Amino acid sequence: MTAEGVRLIVVDAANVIGSRPDGWWRDRPGAARRLLERIAGLPERLAERTEVIVVLEGAAKTAVDAADPEVGGVRVVRADGSGDDAIVGVVAAARAQDGRRPITVVTADRGLRDRVAVHSADAVGPRWLLDRVGS
Repeated sequence: MTAEGVRLIVVDAANVIGSRPDGWWRDRPGAARRLLERIAGLPERLAERTEVIVVLEGAAKTAVDAADPEVGGVRVVRADGSGDDAIVGVVAAARAQDGRRPITVVTADRGLRDRVAVHSADAVGPRWLLDRVGS
């Protein structure tokens, strides 16, 4: 997908999953799979052309096959280390590619919000995403 005219939404999966005390800690890969299933198809449901990237870290990375970086129109990035570092890397690369592209990061992590703001990305909390995918 070309970036020109396409909004980018980067999802901090660990933060979104952790925003609801539904037992996710007992099965992190399962919680990540459920989130991906809910997010699948989101780009088609939004009013504007959108690319969605979900960043998985730690045990949640096993939720998807490493050979298949896309689930239901959503690209999955498996963080090698820190999920926050991977998110900042995705945002920085997108910004370098297109200085005017609208970028939104879904996280409640204040430190991460500050880090992506340096790259002129907006940040919204998990509720913003959950409202759009039927929490």
